[in-house]
Amino acid sequence: MLWLRVMGLLVAAALACAAARAAYAEPQPADGCKRAAAFRAIIDVGHTEKAPGAISARGVPEFVFNLNLAKRIEEQLFTAGFQRSVLLITEGPARQGLAKRVKRAKELAADLFLSIHHDSVPNRFLEKWEVEGKERSFSDRFSGHSIFISQDSSDYAGSLLFASLLGGQLQERGLKYTPHYTDPIMGNRKRRLVDAHAGVYRYDQLIVLRTTAMPAVLLEAGSIINREEELRMASAEHQALTSAAVANAVTAFCKTHQPRLRGMRRAEPARSRGKRQRPTVTPVQQSGSAGLSD
Repeated sequence: MLWLRVMGLLVAAALACAAARAAYAEPQPADGCKRAAAFRAIIDVGHTEKAPGAISARGVPEFVFNLNLAKRIEEQLFTAGFQRSVLLITEGPARQGLAKRVKRAKELAADLFLSIHHDSVPNRFLEKWEVEGKERSFSDRFSGHSIFISQDSSDYAGSLLFASLLGGQLQERGLKYTPHYTDPIMGNRKRRLVDAHAGVYRYDQLIVLRTTAMPAVLLEAGSIINREEELRMASAEHQALTSAAVANAVTAFCKTHQPRLRGMRRAEPARSRGKRQRPTVTPVQQSGSAGLSD
């Protein structure tokens, strides 16, 4: 059965990560955040077991990749002194899962929300190939990570700050973001690039970014529908690079960002004049990574 295979992959990947941890561990910065012991970061595992998101070029659900990377990030944060970090794993169908994770994030009253995903492409870009006697879909057209925030976040400035710090840390490790979300070929999935250096895009309609009461960022760590990048995303070395980048970005954010008082309304962007209309939100369909594919 498919889910037996998936669970087997989860167990095997967890064991592989544990075995490789010592080999690929990256030194932690000596100058940590003084309030790390009180700082709480939520590491949200994108999608659920029942609604696993995109399917990789070799037939592995995105949820497997998300869980493995999120666990590595949690470990790096603990090592960096962020002992109150929470790994958020949600159960249930896609739409119910979205509501549950937002509710839980608010209850935890965290300082930062980071949702971990892996990317796919719209269906029109897919090609076919055969893996172990079974036809699978792939697209090698795009590669690289991307970072998303919502202007409708309760703390847009904080979200942008962390997203830019994270993009910078990834870049320092030689990891490149994908620019294809600015391309007209993406149609209604085209996004505005708000930090061209760090690879930060606006995706205002994403529920987990606009309704969590804290700085909120979504990381698409890479494209698992890309055959080469899928293998890279599964490697312990790449997971260590990404998780170390996240830990360093969280440390810098903790040192720089001043927590807002609970219940304060965020200031409107400077460009807004007069009364601002909030957009009508259509629930994001999670047939692919974070609803980014068809």
